[in-house]
Amino acid sequence: MEISEIRVSYSNNKKDRLKITNSKQSYDILMACWNKATLELQEEFKVLLLNRSNQVLGIYPLSKGGTASTVVDAKLVFSVALKCNASSIIIAHNHPSGNLNPSEADKSITEKLEKAAKYLEINLLDHLIVTKDDFFNDFVFV
Repeated sequence: MEISEIRVSYSNNKKDRLKITNSKQSYDILMACWNKATLELQEEFKVLLLNRSNQVLGIYPLSKGGTASTVVDAKLVFSVALKCNASSIIIAHNHPSGNLNPSEADKSITEKLEKAAKYLEINLLDHLIVTKDDFFNDFVFV
């Protein structure tokens, strides 16, 4: 019987990183990486990964869905956060309709991810709902 070896590696070779201090900065960084051509067409979910100093490690495009929803797999959110040694995350998704109000599903996934984050000692700093012109945030940025 052959057993696969598991390897974990981490490399941090960037010296100058953007630092997040408020939700507007998060929105601006996320929008710089969002495909504007599909923002009003297809719902997407992204994870902004931060170190202990709230410096940006990267953005992970978690999922793309349809016009009204997308799948958010908590295991994938936190496997990525753990892999890059993130201390905090900011989650975001767009509403193609342009409506910034959170749905019940939005509130539910925020609660689910917030509970999981606490167990893993990862700070869930914010959940942004974005449109091309504005954003709504579920949390006061900590």
